[in-house]
Amino acid sequence: MAQFDHLIVGSGINGLVCAALLAKAGKRVCVLERNPGPGGCILTGEITAPGFRHDLLSSWYPLFVTSPAFQSLGEDLARHGVEFAYTDTPTAGLTGSGEAFVLHRSRERVCNDLGPDAAAQYSAAMAEIEGNAELVFALLSQQLQRWRFAVLLLKCARRMGLRGLRQFAGDALGSVRHWLAKAGDNRAYQACVAPWVLHVGLGPDSPSSALMAKVVLFTLEAVGLPVVRGGSDRLVKGFQALIEEHGGHIQCNALVEGIAVRGGRARGVHLADGSYIEARNVICSVTPQQLYGHLLPPEVVPEALARQAADYRFGRADMQIHIALSAPAQWRQRELDRVAMVHLCDGTDALARAVTEADNGLLPARATIVVGQPCAVDPSRAPAGQWILWIQLQELPARVLGDAAREIDIPDDGRWNEALKQAYAGRILARLREHIVNLDRDMLAHAVLSPADLQQLNCNLVGGDPYCGDCALDQNLLFRPLSGTRNHDTCVDNVYHIGAATHPGPGLGGGSGYLVARQLL
Repeated sequence: MAQFDHLIVGSGINGLVCAALLAKAGKRVCVLERNPGPGGCILTGEITAPGFRHDLLSSWYPLFVTSPAFQSLGEDLARHGVEFAYTDTPTAGLTGSGEAFVLHRSRERVCNDLGPDAAAQYSAAMAEIEGNAELVFALLSQQLQRWRFAVLLLKCARRMGLRGLRQFAGDALGSVRHWLAKAGDNRAYQACVAPWVLHVGLGPDSPSSALMAKVVLFTLEAVGLPVVRGGSDRLVKGFQALIEEHGGHIQCNALVEGIAVRGGRARGVHLADGSYIEARNVICSVTPQQLYGHLLPPEVVPEALARQAADYRFGRADMQIHIALSAPAQWRQRELDRVAMVHLCDGTDALARAVTEADNGLLPARATIVVGQPCAVDPSRAPAGQWILWIQLQELPARVLGDAAREIDIPDDGRWNEALKQAYAGRILARLREHIVNLDRDMLAHAVLSPADLQQLNCNLVGGDPYCGDCALDQNLLFRPLSGTRNHDTCVDNVYHIGAATHPGPGLGGGSGYLVARQLL
């Protein structure tokens, strides 16, 4: 008999969700993690000063608290000490000239704060998502190549009519730039809304970016921008306790070198330390290149599938800056003091310019600066009366060819080194000083994580891409990760593929882990 029913390679949110569901169902589960601790992109550490608990990478949980995984596991996680903190002012936009717009969870208040055209458009968008919620959220949460989804499409076609379904599909392919242009020239509102497409791996001109922006706004209205009270590592600890409570195991410092396949089925995995673990099924939360180009024996991978995996594209790179302040951030626009996440951006055109510069290998001259304020939601992240800032920069090239502002010297090899990351971080901090009046006075310390640092922390973040692969339409939905695969199945019957590189894509919803667990139960 095999040692385990299910081996899960990788302990990010999808691996943990999958393991918890399978263990609760009485299955023998083992999670293998190459790093010293579990969690994947969920990492919390005091990297600036003692007592300041920074989420190094991911930090915000609207996708998780609205997910099927949370519906199934939320009470168990709460029993193991996981608590979420919520806010009524989840996000805001701020332009360089100081115009600000705060998005509240109250739809009425949002519409009162907008002009008539923008208010009408916002209300219509929320009504559109409400009216098509069954189809929209099925697209983003179900396996799309299953009879269940086909039946849902037929049901929607009957309700909407073929013309209505075609209209929905056409609208769903629109860009957020085109959608927001209909709302007038409120650049602060654009700065609030448009950068949210960066958080789903898209740009303002990407097909489907308008739909994703509407879904994000709908979700923020429903639950705000919650965080895990005390730090995101509390969620990892809660998952670990839940898995172990039901007899599961999490083994860290366990580098999987390959999957043993005999008779067309996986029989177990080989570890770098020479050990071998048997299992009935193997579930891998890795990139397509790792799965089809390294873990599976080449003789079992069809040539066409191997080529597709090798051609899988990664997206723009990311930088994180973490700041410890001895007092709460004091914005010139005081309405931003308690907002969870502020986008510093000069509107949709500026966002598009920065994305284009990054896509062409350049450091953006004026990047979109994502400023998270976890202490506005959960004061326990810092010592009493103090503050942390979580800064994300999602418009960067993995290999730098030049500087759009022609100010920063670029290494000949284009690689991110210490001098380059500090120079670029300096540009960002200089812009923040214009809006946070006590930034220099009260800054105790800061830490910078470059794209190269991100890949060092997590091998799935190739080139510093936080979303484990370009989320353009040809690598999304039915085509994620590859057009030659079906749902989360692979070319080996009992090997399954989960993680951000698979449908429904990146984020902290645990969607692929949930779907595969349900498939196996």
